[in-house]
Amino acid sequence: MLSWVLQIFIQLLIVYSVVTTALETMPEYDDYDAFFETSETIVVVIFSAEYLIRWRMAKSWWRYPLQGMAIIDLLAILPFFISRYFASSLPSFVPLRALRLLRIFRLLKLARYSRSLQMLGESIRRSGPELIVFMFIATIIVVISAMGLYYAEHEAQPEVYSSIPDSIWWAIVTLTTVGYGDVYPTTAAGRVIASIVMITGIGFIAVPTSLISSTMTELALENRLARQAERKAAEAGAATGEKNSEGDLME
Repeated sequence: MLSWVLQIFIQLLIVYSVVTTALETMPEYDDYDAFFETSETIVVVIFSAEYLIRWRMAKSWWRYPLQGMAIIDLLAILPFFISRYFASSLPSFVPLRALRLLRIFRLLKLARYSRSLQMLGESIRRSGPELIVFMFIATIIVVISAMGLYYAEHEAQPEVYSSIPDSIWWAIVTLTTVGYGDVYPTTAAGRVIASIVMITGIGFIAVPTSLISSTMTELALENRLARQAERKAAEAGAATGEKNSEGDLME
């Protein structure tokens, strides 16, 4: 019961921390800087205590900091200490406020308490090799598309397609079907290439989604079978206990 209450408390604290981080950036709450500072200090103290307790209770204390959730826990508190260091030693450090916004990583701490998020993370991990191959192919397609548009559009729009690296922005936006419209071809050849890239992008986006979803389906089946096996083992153990009790009574 106590463990369950602590888990709920930590989850609520994570949500509270993210909400206060967002509110802190709003100009109308500039007068509440003292409250936000105190609130942040309390949250970090609790998160730090949780991190140290988990580290102390880990079976392998020297491996624990290298684990995925341990790294997330560290990222949840590290910006506070780094920002405090820079605030005291380098008061005019410009990226200080942006560094503090890295506290948004605390949302990832919820994965520790969510079976669905854990399943998603495990699905991505299992699909890692296939996703790496997909990213490699995607990079090749982006570069080829950027080269094609550069040679097709450079003379017509030299200020837009000034180089192949500049054309990569268009290729990424088009292949992912985002289509901002800030950069677009005007020549016939450029439009033909753009049409091919857009059609390719429609089917291309479905590849990582299908990989992860199929892996999640496999994990859900494995978890269901594991729960069924545990239930049958518990029922078998209960039945054996009842038989032993009956045998003792007959004796």
